[in-house]
Amino acid sequence: MSNFLQRFAHEFSTLDKDNLERVGELYSHDVSFTDPLHHIQGLDALQGYFAQLYSHISELHFDFHRFDEVRPGEGYLVWTMSYSHPRLAQGRTITVEGCSHLRWHEKVYWHRDYFDAGALLYEHLPLMGRIIAWLKRRLA
Repeated sequence: MSNFLQRFAHEFSTLDKDNLERVGELYSHDVSFTDPLHHIQGLDALQGYFAQLYSHISELHFDFHRFDEVRPGEGYLVWTMSYSHPRLAQGRTITVEGCSHLRWHEKVYWHRDYFDAGALLYEHLPLMGRIIAWLKRRLA
């Protein structure tokens, strides 16, 4: 088993608004990136997505808990993301659990994230958050 996932996680966790040119060291030019809110095709689009993401938040941090390589060139990362946005949750830190499914050769060419979009965003919007909280109480 390679240590690709550990290296990738370490390098990914060091990304910030000041070093996004390093995204190309992690991802191939034809990368496909998908999460519950976006589908992005190509390195330029992914760099643009990260630039927009980092320009709107005041803090972003990933803690990686598990690294599973299921076969050469394919594996999973289990993580906790913590972030702060001045317009969400009154600027308090929001924590979300998630998992990334990666495929790579020398660089990642396919990245799919799995997480609860409500916990990430919707529950922290003023009106929508109250509606989601009400729905959760009704369904419990």
